[in-house]
Amino acid sequence: MRYVVVLICAVMLLTGCRSATKREAKEAEAKSYRFAWVSPPAGMTDSARLSYMREHYWDRFDFADTLTTVKADTTEMLRAFATYVSEYVGPTNQEPIRALMRRASASRPMFDYFVMLAEEVLYDANSPLRSDELYIAVLEAQVATPLYDKYERMAPEYDLHLVSQNRVGHIANDFCYTLSSGKSGYLHAIESDFTIIYINNPDCPMCRDITAQLVASPVISEAVRSGQLKIVAIYPDRDLDAWHKNLPKYPKSWINAYDKDCMIERQRLYDLKAIPSLYLLDRDKRVVVKDSVDVGELEYMLKRKMEKR
Repeated sequence: MRYVVVLICAVMLLTGCRSATKREAKEAEAKSYRFAWVSPPAGMTDSARLSYMREHYWDRFDFADTLTTVKADTTEMLRAFATYVSEYVGPTNQEPIRALMRRASASRPMFDYFVMLAEEVLYDANSPLRSDELYIAVLEAQVATPLYDKYERMAPEYDLHLVSQNRVGHIANDFCYTLSSGKSGYLHAIESDFTIIYINNPDCPMCRDITAQLVASPVISEAVRSGQLKIVAIYPDRDLDAWHKNLPKYPKSWINAYDKDCMIERQRLYDLKAIPSLYLLDRDKRVVVKDSVDVGELEYMLKRKMEKR
């Protein structure tokens, strides 16, 4: 009897080991796909290499194999997508993204997978490659695809409206601002060679950092002092106690105001999903820099524009 028990235990242990081994093998297989990187032919000029990679970057990726969306290492795929955007697409060239989304339309799982990759790289507020201009192509593909029904199109339609506002080179949406005195004014009525819209919340740590950078910037401070630049620091929220309490922390040379009726949010005039947010406008209120948190970028563009005047 003892022998039988020992034999059964041994069989169970062996079976358990084999099951564990099979399970581990399946788990390894489940993440077995690795992105196949493409290399351009040797001897190409830089421009030819760019064109080749833009066209052939995804040639070794099987868009027809829906299992790839399960097997792929998402971190690696995000890196591959980010590399494509940063090295071969550029910040405003929508056509390669449109072509990529057409290839991803081979199936619903594949399309959804590339929508996810694009959202993480091009639309996430913390992504260094965030680009509303490129993400427009992704949203347009979602709105147009027969893979979605009319209800599934509602979210991308909403986002498409939002990211299509205040595009670089276009006139910025006008809005009414209210000062602590109760006096109101309009963005488009501000007379200045340049305007910075600074959408912020004084209780936000990053906002405090951006405020400090703006104040410390020699380029921006001199442009404000000379009258070439106006800064509209607009508070978009409803809790005015917080705004009034922190008002003394902002330079008096700025237009420090709040959105009295929260019309920026209600009318979706600007994307408020993440603040702070900086816009640089020219004299005609055309957008030069859109939805940035990089004070250095504003300094560079402002200095470049002023030198051309």
